[in-house]
Amino acid sequence: MTVPAPVSRRSFVAASVGAALALGLSSQAQAQAHARGRSPFGRYGSPSARLDERTLYVHPGGLGDHTTVQAAVNAVSGSGYTLVIAPGTYRETVAVSVARTDMTWIGASGEARDVVVVYDNAAGTPKPGGGTYGTTGSATSLVQADGFTARDLTFANDWLRAEHPGISGTQAVAIKVQGDRSAFLRCRFLGHQDTLYADSTALGTFARQYYRDCYVEGDVDFVFGRATAVYENCHFRTLTRNDLAGAPYGFVFAPSTAGANPRGYLVTGGRISSEAPDAYYKLARPWVPSSDTTARPMLTVRGTRLGAGIDAVAPYTDMSSGFPWQDQRFAEYRNTGPGAVVSVPENRPQLTSAEARSHTREAYLGDWTPWKGC
Repeated sequence: MTVPAPVSRRSFVAASVGAALALGLSSQAQAQAHARGRSPFGRYGSPSARLDERTLYVHPGGLGDHTTVQAAVNAVSGSGYTLVIAPGTYRETVAVSVARTDMTWIGASGEARDVVVVYDNAAGTPKPGGGTYGTTGSATSLVQADGFTARDLTFANDWLRAEHPGISGTQAVAIKVQGDRSAFLRCRFLGHQDTLYADSTALGTFARQYYRDCYVEGDVDFVFGRATAVYENCHFRTLTRNDLAGAPYGFVFAPSTAGANPRGYLVTGGRISSEAPDAYYKLARPWVPSSDTTARPMLTVRGTRLGAGIDAVAPYTDMSSGFPWQDQRFAEYRNTGPGAVVSVPENRPQLTSAEARSHTREAYLGDWTPWKGC
Protein backbone atom coordinates (compact mmCIF):
# COMPACT_ATOMS: atom_id res chain seq x y z
CA MET A 1 0.00 0.00 0.00
CA THR A 2 1.05 3.60 -0.46
CA VAL A 3 1.86 5.24 2.85
CA PRO A 4 1.16 8.99 3.01
CA ALA A 5 4.02 11.24 4.04
CA PRO A 6 3.94 12.00 7.77
CA VAL A 7 2.98 15.44 8.98
CA SER A 8 5.70 16.60 11.35
CA ARG A 9 4.88 18.59 14.44
CA ARG A 10 6.78 21.57 13.01
CA SER A 11 4.77 21.55 9.79
CA PHE A 12 1.56 21.31 11.80
CA VAL A 13 2.49 24.33 13.90
CA ALA A 14 3.42 26.24 10.75
CA ALA A 15 0.06 25.32 9.23
CA SER A 16 -1.71 26.47 12.38
CA VAL A 17 0.01 29.84 12.21
CA GLY A 18 -0.77 30.07 8.50
CA ALA A 19 -4.43 29.35 9.14
CA ALA A 20 -4.52 32.02 11.83
CA LEU A 21 -3.00 34.54 9.46
CA ALA A 22 -5.47 33.62 6.74
CA LEU A 23 -8.29 34.24 9.18
CA GLY A 24 -6.92 37.68 9.99
CA LEU A 25 -5.58 36.60 13.35
CA SER A 26 -2.06 38.05 13.10
CA SER A 27 -0.99 40.51 15.77
CA GLN A 28 -1.42 43.40 13.34
CA ALA A 29 -4.87 42.23 12.27
CA GLN A 30 -5.95 41.72 15.85
CA ALA A 31 -4.69 45.18 16.79
CA GLN A 32 -6.76 46.65 13.96
CA ALA A 33 -9.81 44.68 15.06
CA HIS A 34 -9.24 45.88 18.61
CA ALA A 35 -9.10 49.48 17.38
CA ARG A 36 -12.48 48.95 15.72
CA GLY A 37 -13.92 47.75 19.00
CA ARG A 38 -13.72 44.02 18.23
CA SER A 39 -12.01 41.95 20.89
CA PRO A 40 -9.42 39.37 19.78
CA PHE A 41 -10.86 37.25 22.59
CA GLY A 42 -14.25 36.91 20.90
CA ARG A 43 -17.20 36.32 23.20
CA TYR A 44 -14.98 36.09 26.26
CA GLY A 45 -14.68 39.83 26.73
CA SER A 46 -11.36 41.67 27.00
CA PRO A 47 -9.03 43.13 29.65
CA SER A 48 -11.05 46.34 29.59
CA ALA A 49 -14.34 44.47 29.88
CA ARG A 50 -13.30 41.30 31.64
CA LEU A 51 -15.76 38.64 32.68
CA ASP A 52 -14.68 38.89 36.32
CA GLU A 53 -11.62 39.69 38.41
CA ARG A 54 -10.40 36.10 38.23
CA THR A 55 -10.19 36.11 34.42
CA LEU A 56 -6.86 36.90 32.75
CA TYR A 57 -6.27 37.40 29.03
CA VAL A 58 -3.26 36.06 27.13
CA HIS A 59 -2.32 37.51 23.74
CA PRO A 60 1.02 37.03 21.91
CA GLY A 61 0.94 40.56 20.52
CA GLY A 62 0.39 42.37 23.81
CA LEU A 63 -3.36 43.00 23.63
CA GLY A 64 -4.03 41.00 26.80
CA ASP A 65 -2.84 40.99 30.38
CA HIS A 66 0.13 38.76 29.44
CA THR A 67 1.96 37.65 26.32
CA THR A 68 2.77 34.10 27.51
CA VAL A 69 0.71 31.42 29.19
CA GLN A 70 3.27 30.87 31.94
CA ALA A 71 3.31 34.58 32.81
CA ALA A 72 -0.45 34.45 33.27
CA VAL A 73 -0.20 31.32 35.43
CA ASN A 74 2.51 32.94 37.56
CA ALA A 75 0.35 36.04 38.06
CA VAL A 76 -2.34 34.18 39.99
CA SER A 77 -2.40 32.53 43.37
CA GLY A 78 -5.15 30.51 44.89
CA SER A 79 -8.13 28.88 43.26
CA GLY A 80 -10.65 29.47 40.51
CA TYR A 81 -8.81 31.53 37.88
CA THR A 82 -9.56 31.44 34.15
CA LEU A 83 -7.09 32.14 31.33
CA VAL A 84 -8.63 33.19 28.01
CA ILE A 85 -5.94 32.55 25.40
CA ALA A 86 -6.03 34.34 22.05
CA PRO A 87 -5.15 32.56 18.78
CA GLY A 88 -1.42 32.11 18.26
CA THR A 89 1.51 29.77 18.81
CA TYR A 90 2.94 29.95 22.31
CA ARG A 91 6.42 28.40 22.17
CA GLU A 92 7.13 27.87 25.84
CA THR A 93 6.97 25.37 28.65
CA VAL A 94 4.19 25.84 31.18
CA ALA A 95 3.73 24.46 34.70
CA VAL A 96 0.62 24.71 36.88
CA SER A 97 1.58 24.01 40.50
CA VAL A 98 -0.58 22.16 43.02
CA ALA A 99 -1.61 25.42 44.70
CA ARG A 100 -3.37 26.81 41.61
CA THR A 101 -6.49 24.65 41.88
CA ASP A 102 -9.64 24.81 39.75
CA MET A 103 -7.92 26.70 36.95
CA THR A 104 -9.49 26.86 33.48
CA TRP A 105 -7.78 27.54 30.14
CA ILE A 106 -9.99 28.53 27.22
CA GLY A 107 -8.96 28.85 23.57
CA ALA A 108 -10.69 32.10 22.62
CA SER A 109 -11.56 31.18 19.03
CA GLY A 110 -13.32 27.95 19.94
CA GLU A 111 -11.04 26.00 17.57
CA ALA A 112 -8.13 24.02 19.02
CA ARG A 113 -5.98 24.47 15.90
CA ASP A 114 -5.83 28.23 16.49
CA VAL A 115 -4.24 28.12 19.95
CA VAL A 116 -1.06 26.02 20.21
CA VAL A 117 1.15 25.60 23.28
CA VAL A 118 4.32 23.89 22.03
CA TYR A 119 7.97 23.22 22.84
CA ASP A 120 10.61 20.71 21.77
CA ASN A 121 12.37 19.08 24.72
CA ALA A 122 12.92 15.32 24.82
CA ALA A 123 13.96 13.06 27.67
CA GLY A 124 17.51 13.00 26.30
CA THR A 125 17.79 16.73 25.63
CA PRO A 126 20.75 18.19 27.59
CA LYS A 127 19.73 20.53 30.42
CA PRO A 128 21.53 23.76 31.15
CA GLY A 129 24.03 22.99 33.88
CA GLY A 130 24.28 19.30 33.06
CA GLY A 131 22.18 16.17 32.80
CA THR A 132 19.10 15.62 30.67
CA TYR A 133 15.42 16.45 31.12
CA GLY A 134 14.05 12.93 31.49
CA THR A 135 10.52 11.99 30.49
CA THR A 136 8.66 14.25 32.96
CA GLY A 137 11.05 17.14 32.36
CA SER A 138 10.41 16.95 28.62
CA ALA A 139 6.76 17.96 29.04
CA THR A 140 5.70 21.12 27.25
CA SER A 141 2.90 21.52 29.81
CA LEU A 142 2.81 20.12 33.35
CA VAL A 143 -0.45 20.28 35.32
CA GLN A 144 -0.24 19.23 38.96
CA ALA A 145 -3.21 21.14 40.39
CA ASP A 146 -6.59 19.56 41.04
CA GLY A 147 -9.66 20.77 39.17
CA PHE A 148 -7.89 21.83 35.95
CA THR A 149 -10.06 22.30 32.84
CA ALA A 150 -8.98 23.08 29.27
CA ARG A 151 -11.16 23.76 26.24
CA ASP A 152 -10.32 24.24 22.55
CA LEU A 153 -6.51 24.15 22.86
CA THR A 154 -3.62 22.27 21.25
CA PHE A 155 -0.86 20.87 23.48
CA ALA A 156 2.17 19.81 21.44
CA ASN A 157 5.76 18.66 21.58
CA ASP A 158 7.39 19.01 18.16
CA TRP A 159 10.73 17.33 18.98
CA LEU A 160 11.68 15.02 16.09
CA ARG A 161 13.95 11.97 16.15
CA ALA A 162 15.28 12.70 12.67
CA GLU A 163 16.67 16.05 13.81
CA HIS A 164 18.50 14.55 16.81
CA PRO A 165 20.10 11.25 15.75
CA GLY A 166 22.53 11.33 18.68
CA ILE A 167 19.79 11.39 21.36
CA SER A 168 18.52 8.03 22.59
CA GLY A 169 15.96 9.37 25.09
CA THR A 170 13.24 10.03 22.54
CA GLN A 171 10.31 10.43 24.93
CA ALA A 172 8.85 13.90 24.26
CA VAL A 173 5.74 14.70 26.28
CA ALA A 174 3.19 17.27 25.09
CA ILE A 175 1.42 17.40 28.46
CA LYS A 176 1.69 15.62 31.80
CA VAL A 177 -1.49 15.78 33.88
CA GLN A 178 -1.33 14.73 37.53
CA GLY A 179 -4.22 16.50 39.23
CA ASP A 180 -7.54 14.99 40.28
CA ARG A 181 -10.68 16.21 38.46
CA SER A 182 -8.79 17.24 35.31
CA ALA A 183 -11.01 17.72 32.25
CA PHE A 184 -10.20 18.38 28.60
CA LEU A 185 -12.83 19.25 26.00
CA ARG A 186 -12.16 19.47 22.25
CA CYS A 187 -8.40 19.58 22.78
CA ARG A 188 -5.61 18.25 20.57
CA PHE A 189 -2.47 16.51 21.84
CA LEU A 190 0.36 16.25 19.31
CA GLY A 191 3.66 14.44 19.60
CA HIS A 192 5.40 11.19 18.74
CA GLN A 193 6.57 9.18 21.77
CA ASP A 194 4.76 9.69 25.10
CA THR A 195 2.45 12.45 23.86
CA LEU A 196 -0.18 12.42 26.63
CA TYR A 197 1.01 11.49 30.12
CA ALA A 198 -2.14 10.91 32.20
CA ASP A 199 -0.70 10.33 35.66
CA SER A 200 -1.05 11.25 39.34
CA THR A 201 1.09 13.13 41.84
CA ALA A 202 1.88 10.06 43.96
CA LEU A 203 1.58 6.29 43.89
CA GLY A 204 -1.26 6.23 46.41
CA THR A 205 -3.18 9.07 44.75
CA PHE A 206 -5.90 7.99 42.32
CA ALA A 207 -6.27 11.06 40.10
CA ARG A 208 -9.40 11.14 37.93
CA GLN A 209 -9.20 12.64 34.45
CA TYR A 210 -11.74 13.12 31.66
CA TYR A 211 -11.07 13.70 27.96
CA ARG A 212 -14.02 14.35 25.66
CA ASP A 213 -14.06 14.95 21.89
CA CYS A 214 -10.26 15.17 21.88
CA TYR A 215 -7.64 14.23 19.27
CA VAL A 216 -4.39 12.49 20.24
CA GLU A 217 -1.60 11.39 17.93
CA GLY A 218 1.78 9.74 18.27
CA ASP A 219 3.69 6.50 17.80
CA VAL A 220 5.20 4.91 20.94
CA ASP A 221 3.12 4.64 24.16
CA PHE A 222 1.52 7.94 23.30
CA VAL A 223 -1.22 7.69 25.94
CA PHE A 224 0.35 6.46 29.18
CA GLY A 225 0.48 6.77 32.97
CA ARG A 226 -1.33 5.66 36.14
CA ALA A 227 -4.34 8.01 36.28
CA THR A 228 -7.94 6.87 36.32
CA ALA A 229 -8.79 8.36 32.94
CA VAL A 230 -11.88 8.28 30.72
CA TYR A 231 -11.48 9.03 27.01
CA GLU A 232 -14.94 9.61 25.55
CA ASN A 233 -15.57 10.16 21.83
CA CYS A 234 -11.85 10.74 21.26
CA HIS A 235 -9.85 10.14 18.07
CA PHE A 236 -6.44 8.49 18.39
CA ARG A 237 -4.16 8.65 15.34
CA THR A 238 -1.05 6.50 14.88
CA LEU A 239 1.74 8.01 12.80
CA THR A 240 3.92 6.45 10.17
CA ARG A 241 7.67 6.14 10.76
CA ASN A 242 10.61 6.40 8.39
CA ASP A 243 13.19 5.13 10.89
CA LEU A 244 11.85 1.57 11.17
CA ALA A 245 11.79 -1.11 8.48
CA GLY A 246 8.94 -3.19 9.87
CA ALA A 247 6.21 -3.69 12.44
CA PRO A 248 5.47 -2.82 15.11
CA TYR A 249 5.86 0.92 14.78
CA GLY A 250 4.52 1.47 18.26
CA PHE A 251 1.73 1.24 20.81
CA VAL A 252 -1.29 3.45 21.46
CA PHE A 253 -1.77 2.91 25.21
CA ALA A 254 0.68 2.09 28.01
CA PRO A 255 -1.19 2.31 31.33
CA SER A 256 0.68 1.89 34.61
CA THR A 257 -2.30 1.64 36.98
CA ALA A 258 -1.44 1.08 40.63
CA GLY A 259 -2.38 -2.40 41.83
CA ALA A 260 -4.63 -0.92 44.53
CA ASN A 261 -6.56 1.23 42.05
CA PRO A 262 -9.74 -0.49 40.79
CA ARG A 263 -9.97 1.85 37.78
CA GLY A 264 -7.41 2.55 35.07
CA TYR A 265 -7.99 3.77 31.50
CA LEU A 266 -11.42 3.60 29.88
CA VAL A 267 -11.76 4.33 26.15
CA THR A 268 -15.37 4.58 25.04
CA GLY A 269 -17.18 5.66 21.88
CA GLY A 270 -13.99 6.70 20.08
CA ARG A 271 -11.92 5.64 17.09
CA ILE A 272 -8.34 4.78 16.24
CA SER A 273 -7.04 5.56 12.77
CA SER A 274 -3.57 5.33 11.26
CA GLU A 275 -1.16 6.81 8.75
CA ALA A 276 0.90 3.61 8.93
CA PRO A 277 0.50 0.34 7.02
CA ASP A 278 -2.15 -2.11 8.18
CA ALA A 279 -1.43 -3.98 11.43
CA TYR A 280 1.72 -1.98 12.21
CA TYR A 281 0.49 -0.87 15.63
CA LYS A 282 -0.37 -2.64 18.86
CA LEU A 283 -3.36 -1.39 20.79
CA ALA A 284 -1.51 -1.47 24.11
CA ARG A 285 1.29 -2.79 26.26
CA PRO A 286 1.46 -2.67 30.07
CA TRP A 287 3.93 -0.35 31.74
CA VAL A 288 5.12 -1.65 35.11
CA PRO A 289 7.68 0.98 36.12
CA SER A 290 10.69 0.18 38.27
CA SER A 291 9.30 2.59 40.87
CA ASP A 292 6.18 0.43 41.29
CA THR A 293 6.63 -3.21 40.43
CA THR A 294 3.25 -3.97 42.06
CA ALA A 295 1.40 -2.03 39.34
CA ARG A 296 -1.36 -3.86 37.44
CA PRO A 297 -2.02 -1.81 34.31
CA MET A 298 -5.69 -1.54 33.40
CA LEU A 299 -7.24 -0.65 30.05
CA THR A 300 -10.80 -1.16 28.83
CA VAL A 301 -11.68 -0.27 25.24
CA ARG A 302 -15.38 -0.40 24.44
CA GLY A 303 -17.69 0.78 21.66
CA THR A 304 -14.70 2.07 19.74
CA ARG A 305 -13.78 1.70 16.07
CA LEU A 306 -10.33 0.19 15.64
CA GLY A 307 -8.92 0.90 12.20
CA ALA A 308 -6.78 -1.40 10.09
CA GLY A 309 -3.60 0.06 11.60
CA ILE A 310 -4.18 -2.04 14.74
CA ASP A 311 -2.83 -5.60 14.69
CA ALA A 312 -6.08 -7.54 15.10
CA VAL A 313 -4.36 -10.92 15.55
CA ALA A 314 -2.12 -9.80 18.44
CA PRO A 315 -3.17 -6.33 19.62
CA TYR A 316 -1.31 -6.56 22.95
CA THR A 317 2.33 -7.18 23.73
CA ASP A 318 4.71 -7.05 26.69
CA MET A 319 6.88 -4.10 27.63
CA SER A 320 8.88 -6.38 29.93
CA SER A 321 8.95 -10.18 29.86
CA GLY A 322 8.66 -10.20 33.64
CA PHE A 323 5.20 -8.58 33.46
CA PRO A 324 3.23 -10.29 30.67
CA TRP A 325 0.17 -8.48 29.39
CA GLN A 326 -2.00 -11.52 30.16
CA ASP A 327 -1.44 -10.90 33.89
CA GLN A 328 -2.73 -7.33 33.65
CA ARG A 329 -6.24 -5.91 33.36
CA PHE A 330 -6.84 -5.51 29.62
CA ALA A 331 -10.31 -5.99 28.13
CA GLU A 332 -12.55 -5.01 25.23
CA TYR A 333 -16.27 -4.80 24.65
CA ARG A 334 -18.24 -4.43 21.43
CA ASN A 335 -15.58 -2.72 19.39
CA THR A 336 -15.86 -2.46 15.62
CA GLY A 337 -13.62 -2.06 12.57
CA PRO A 338 -10.93 -4.23 10.99
CA GLY A 339 -8.62 -3.81 13.98
CA ALA A 340 -11.30 -5.27 16.29
CA VAL A 341 -11.82 -8.59 14.49
CA VAL A 342 -11.38 -11.48 16.94
CA SER A 343 -9.48 -14.23 15.14
CA VAL A 344 -7.44 -15.52 18.10
CA PRO A 345 -9.78 -15.30 21.13
CA GLU A 346 -7.04 -15.78 23.73
CA ASN A 347 -5.34 -12.64 22.40
CA ARG A 348 -8.45 -10.49 22.85
CA PRO A 349 -10.05 -10.68 26.31
CA GLN A 350 -13.68 -9.57 26.15
CA LEU A 351 -16.00 -8.30 28.88
CA THR A 352 -19.34 -9.94 29.44
CA SER A 353 -22.44 -7.73 29.39
CA ALA A 354 -22.59 -7.95 33.18
CA GLU A 355 -18.92 -6.94 33.52
CA ALA A 356 -19.38 -4.06 31.09
CA ARG A 357 -21.87 -2.40 33.43
CA SER A 358 -19.01 -1.55 35.79
CA HIS A 359 -16.85 -0.07 33.01
CA THR A 360 -18.62 3.23 32.40
CA ARG A 361 -17.78 6.90 32.75
CA GLU A 362 -19.89 7.13 35.89
CA ALA A 363 -18.26 4.11 37.51
CA TYR A 364 -14.76 5.39 36.82
CA LEU A 365 -15.32 9.02 37.88
CA GLY A 366 -17.57 8.41 40.87
CA ASP A 367 -19.10 11.53 42.42
CA TRP A 368 -17.37 13.85 39.92
CA THR A 369 -19.40 14.98 36.89
CA PRO A 370 -16.98 16.98 34.70
CA TRP A 371 -19.31 17.46 31.75
CA LYS A 372 -21.36 19.93 33.80
CA GLY A 373 -18.33 22.20 33.87
CA CYS A 374 -17.40 21.66 30.23
